[in-house]
Amino acid sequence: PALAQLVAERAAAAGGGRFSLGLSGGSLVGILSRDLPAAAAGPAAPARWLVAFCDERLVPPEHPESTGGAYKVSGAGPGRGSSAAPPGR
Repeated sequence: PALAQLVAERAAAAGGGRFSLGLSGGSLVGILSRDLPAAAAGPAAPARWLVAFCDERLVPPEHPESTGGAYKVSGAGPGRGSSAAPPGR
């Protein structure tokens, strides 16, 4: 919860402006998909977030090694109010 809370606080501090967030894969997918949706509400809502996948592999989003695909499958990726999309979309 601490990481998700930190992200939400930084997003809220953007004051309605663009908030950029770089995400890696691995265990971070599970942590953020569990904790971030609840933390990212109100002034931290992700409608103005710019999300980048920092270690994205050159594979289709549905491939098991795709970071963007892992977030999308987890429910924490695009479609939860974010305008980000996995690479190639």
